[in-house]
Amino acid sequence: MLPSDRFLIRIADITCAVSSADPPLRMTVDESLHNFLVHAGQPDVAIETKIGNLTAFNDIGDLIFDSGAVWRLYQENGTCSFSFQSPSLGPAPYKIARIRRDFTQGEILIHGPFYETKRSIYPLEYPLDELLFINYLALGHGAEVHACGLVDSRGTGHLFLGQSTAGKTTMARLWEDDPGVTILSDDRIILRKIDNQIWMYGTPWHGEAGFAASTRAPLNKVYFLRKGMRNQVSPLKAVESASRFFSCCFPLFYNRDAVDFTLCFFDDVAKNVPCYELSFLPDKSTVEFLLKAED
Repeated sequence: MLPSDRFLIRIADITCAVSSADPPLRMTVDESLHNFLVHAGQPDVAIETKIGNLTAFNDIGDLIFDSGAVWRLYQENGTCSFSFQSPSLGPAPYKIARIRRDFTQGEILIHGPFYETKRSIYPLEYPLDELLFINYLALGHGAEVHACGLVDSRGTGHLFLGQSTAGKTTMARLWEDDPGVTILSDDRIILRKIDNQIWMYGTPWHGEAGFAASTRAPLNKVYFLRKGMRNQVSPLKAVESASRFFSCCFPLFYNRDAVDFTLCFFDDVAKNVPCYELSFLPDKSTVEFLLKAED
């Protein structure tokens, strides 16, 4: 993407508009987001980007959460501020994102010396883009989960959930060569309920296999992954499924209302979509086994 002063990203039918308030500031979008760029649409989230001097920028409220990595979250007077800092870039934050608590509007301040090292910049550089969407979803719009999502050749939407090493990327690769199969993602899937239908959406935050489709599909079956000595599915009750969903999501423990919504949302999903524990072998027999189970 060529440098621009405005762009639109749509992920899970949520449109984020990012604009530049400074004429010298030229923005671009990471390659992983190219399939999620759109040219029109009413934004759900509007972000304005500016260049500033953040050397003495300390008035951003009370510390709410420390990621232990590059970002921290502060809150003050209805504003959430994500501060990004790296030892390699000096003591000052290299970027601060100040967002309203409903996550519909905000601004990003880029530290001037940091911007001068680049010809153009992606203001929502990971993990900020994912953080914005996770927080927006948790305010009544859906949830993101660690999962591989795909639609088989018969149109059935399968969701395979699990933490790192559970087999999500393996599952995506087992299905990828089958005619008529669409793989939404091999690592991150967004779930939303729209018009009484649970939908799963691809995201740009893919895993090792690099699957990242900017489309959606109805969710028909849910599988919680467990590597085993044979292919086997065991039905799960809704209460256990909801608990397992929560263990595979990105909970905002610093926001009680968001946690309450997420728990209720997963309970709703578990009651409306058949859920199973899947013990599987890492070969094509798994695909054949699941397709046969549909018959």
